[in-house]
Amino acid sequence: MGSLLLVGGATVVVLVDQQRHHDLAVLRAEIERVEERRDEAADDNLRLAEQLTTLRSQIAEQDRQLTDTTGFLP
Repeated sequence: MGSLLLVGGATVVVLVDQQRHHDLAVLRAEIERVEERRDEAADDNLRLAEQLTTLRSQIAEQDRQLTDTTGFLP
């Protein structure tokens, strides 16, 4: 009876360990997916920041032209 409990307990430990390894693999895959999405978002943000800088420069130039008090628009 004691050896049966020992074998049963060892089986439970092995199954729990296998489940833990599986859960860790799932978490690692999710972390990798999230990091890829983060990197893509960072690339998108950089591209949008460049566009925003260009647009701000264009607006500043248009503002300068509109505030020209000489009366001559280009």
